[in-house]
This record gives sequence, C-alpha cells and structure tokens, in this order.
Amino acid sequence: MNQKKRMEKEPVKPASFGVISDSRDASNSHAKALAKAVSLHLEGKAREALKELDGAVEGGADAPEVHSARGHLQYELELYEEAVQSYTRLLVLDSRHPNGNFNLAVCLEKLGRWEHAAQQFEKALDADPQRLEAWLGLGICRLHTEKAEQALDAFERCLARDPEHETARFGKAVSLQYLWRFDEAAELYRSILEKNPNSEESLVNLITIGMARKDEKMIREYSERLLQIRPFSQAALEGLATCAFSSNDYEAAARCCAKLVEFTPNHFERWFNLGVAYQKTSRLEQAAQAYAEAVRVRPDAKQAYVNLGIVRQELGDLKGAREAYERALQLAPDIPEILYNLGSVLEQQGQKEEAEKLYTRLLVKNADWEDAWFRLGYLRITRGDYHGGAEAFEACLRKKSNWPEALVNLGLSFWKIGDRESARRTYESALEAQPNSIDALRGLAALAIERDDYEKALDYQARLIDLGERSPELFYNTGLLLQKSGQIEDAIRLYKEALAERPNFAEALLNLGHALKTRGQPDEARSYWKQALEAKPELAQGYFEPVHS
Repeated sequence: MNQKKRMEKEPVKPASFGVISDSRDASNSHAKALAKAVSLHLEGKAREALKELDGAVEGGADAPEVHSARGHLQYELELYEEAVQSYTRLLVLDSRHPNGNFNLAVCLEKLGRWEHAAQQFEKALDADPQRLEAWLGLGICRLHTEKAEQALDAFERCLARDPEHETARFGKAVSLQYLWRFDEAAELYRSILEKNPNSEESLVNLITIGMARKDEKMIREYSERLLQIRPFSQAALEGLATCAFSSNDYEAAARCCAKLVEFTPNHFERWFNLGVAYQKTSRLEQAAQAYAEAVRVRPDAKQAYVNLGIVRQELGDLKGAREAYERALQLAPDIPEILYNLGSVLEQQGQKEEAEKLYTRLLVKNADWEDAWFRLGYLRITRGDYHGGAEAFEACLRKKSNWPEALVNLGLSFWKIGDRESARRTYESALEAQPNSIDALRGLAALAIERDDYEKALDYQARLIDLGERSPELFYNTGLLLQKSGQIEDAIRLYKEALAERPNFAEALLNLGHALKTRGQPDEARSYWKQALEAKPELAQGYFEPVHS
C-alpha cells in the first residue's frame, strides 16, 4: 500500500503572513521593506518580495513579522529548508506566535521529516485544540511514522468538526486499513466514492484490501473502475494481473505484466511475474528474456536464476541453462532443486561424472529425494556399477515403492550382478505396478529364456506383441522360441514379421531358411540363406547351423 503518498492530495498550507498591524513594533525601514514585499506579492512577484525581505534581514531586521513573512514566501517558492529556518527563528523570537508552530510543521512535512513535523503540529494544537488543519497534518504525519492508532484519533478529531471533510475521511480509512480493520476501511472508501466517483486513491486502496483478503471479485471490480478513469493505472493493471494469475489465465497475466514493465523497466517483481506468465503459456523465448531482465535488476535473485535455467534448458540452450544454475548455486549452495537441475543439464551435456557428484551431494542432506536417487542409480548402471545401481534404486523405492521405472532398473541391476531370483521378483513387481510395462515384460522374457522356460518366455513375448511392440528383435526372438518348441508355422510367421521391420536382418533370414527347410521347402530356404549371406557373409561359418539365438 502507498497510502502515505496519497494523503498529500490536499496538503495542509501555512497561514498567510498578511500585513503588520502596528508599525511601532518594527523600525520604519523594516516596516517599509515588509510593506513593499506585500505590494510585490500582490503583483504576483513572489521572488522579488522575498528578495526585499532577504535584504531587510541582512540589514539587521530580526522582527517576528519579517521572519513570518519570509517563511511564507519561501514556502510558496518551495524553498522548504529555508522556510524551516525562518519559522524556527520566528519561534525563538515569539514562542507564542499563533501560526509559528503550525507553519513550521507544514514545512517539515514537505521535507518528509514526519516525526519533527508531528511534534510541531502537537504544539500548535496545545495553543488551539480546535484547529482542524493541525489535526489533519498530525494524522498525516502519524500515518507516515506508522502510528496508525494515533493517526486514527487525529482524523476522527477532524471529522468531529467537519464530518464531510474528504481528506480526513480518506485518512481515517487509511488508518483503519493499516490496523487491518478492512471492513470498516472499505466501507469508508466506498462512501467517499459515492460522493467522488473519481477518487483514484480510494479505488487503489480498495484494490489493495482485495489483495490482502484474496478477494478476486473485489480486486477485479475496482481495478476495472480505476482503468476507466486512468487507462494505464499501474495499480489497476497489478490488480488485474493478480486476478489473472489466481484464475490461471496466464495470457491475460502476460498482457498486464508486459504493460507494467513498460512503466517500470527496473522493477524486479514485474519482470519475474512476466517471466512466469510467458513460461506458463509456453512462450519460452519471451520468458527467458523476462527472467534475464529480472536478474539484471536484482542479481542476487536465486529463484529468477533457477527459472531462467529451466526455460533455457527447455529451449535446448544447455550452456545458458548451466550458467544460470551455477549462478543460483553460488547464491544458495545447498538448495536441492538447484543441484538437481544442474545435474540434469550436466547429464544432457554428457558430463555424467560431474552430474553423479551433484546428485550425491544433494542426497547427503536430502536422503528422501527419490528423483535424485533414480538419476544416481541410472548413472551408476550406465557405467557398469550394478551394485551401486541396486543400492540407489532400493533407496528410491523406499520413498516411492510402486515406481515402475525404478523397479525395472532395480531388476536389471539384480540381473547383472547375478541375483536372478531377485531380478524376477522385482520385474514382477514392476508389472503389477504397470501391467503394460514393456521393459518389465522384456526382462521377464529374457529371464525365462535363460532358465529354458520357453513356454513362459513365449507368453511374455506374446504380451509384448499384443501391446503393439513392433521391434524386429522381438519378432525374431519369439520366432526362435517357437522354432525351438517345434511350432514351425508360427516361427516362420514371426521371422517374416521381423523382416518386414528390417529386410536385411541376417539372422532372421538365416533361421527362416532353416524353418522352411524343415517344412519341406528347400528351394525357398536356399533363397533366404543366400540373402542372409549377402547381408552378413560371416554367417557362412558353421555351415548354417539351424536356430541361432
């Protein structure tokens, strides 16, 4: 909320300096200087009037009337620091001056010296407790010093004398808002809008209350009303962007945020939110640009670097993604998400050893991160460390027991270290978790073949074919099993299926020839053997021994 600034829409002004009533209270020359200053001021020549009084002071004039008039002219010319000096001197000479404390307070308020100004308003009120503008000024100062209870009291004192005073009503509403008395504040803002529909400050603060309450309807209503008054209102655009994000309308959010960054090109949050909106709508190039602007504005924003890395990674810019993640890691060395994302980039770049180190580092303090265990297990088995792979995948499954891919890889690890029974059980668990798991069926089929359980192997291979697997290796291996079990016709059909997928599959050509010979078709068998030799001459060794696995 920026209510403090909006309280200045009706500034408190100092009392007029007027003319002296009795020239006997000042020297004749000083009286003449003061009279001439008044005359010049009436002609609209404020600077000349001030110059006249400056000359008088330099000439030794030290009368309260001169300093009062001089302070007024300095205020009018926005020379607030000089005006403070004039009114301070006035009060030294005449501590009971009727306007001295009040006028000094107004000048201090203009300089943003809120606490000092409040003290002077209080002194003015000691002399005249009914002075409405002094209560108004005190309320404004107390808001700026975040003393909402005292500000509320001051504004209510104003309203006791003038119930329709718009600035006092607005100030009271702001005070209530600071005190989280949102219902009362909103009611007061609405009453202000009834009399002044163009009160932008009231609309802005109603939007702010809506955001605090997460009241999307309220935010949208007052944002749209504000845009009718001020088409490029940043507060209204922020309100509508908030609604858009809340309702997952990222296209609308992107439009609002794009306008906002035009107004404030060095605003981190707006660039970041624009990046999120673009990312959610798959406009990755624009998202990358927005996140790059966000980190330009705030170089220590680790989440912006993370998001920039993610977008660049999705765009295939691995070098840029790595740079973003490494910068994020410098800012937050132990954030697991950054370690994981950087590890995935290193994997894609082929730097598997470095990636494995990052996953290991992540898991030291985040042992429940199953995705990291999975990646670590995968990297271990790719370099032949199947014991390490089994350890990683078992840790992964302790967190997520029915993860089919992890079960398949654990089964492979068991198989490679020679624990075929554990491998079989693990593959079967994978199949329970995902009945159409191609990898689990392949593993079970291979294990069945190893123990010469051709019937079981054929069952698994048939299920693979039913699931739509069309690899030539699958057709060929199934054909071999059928041929070994004496099902020649089915074997021939499967070999031909393999050749339909890969016409120069030499082993399929060779064993199809043997199957055809068994069926009494030697000429056709020789034709396939010839094709097998042409595709792979080394098959001539062994004199075409039948049924090669």
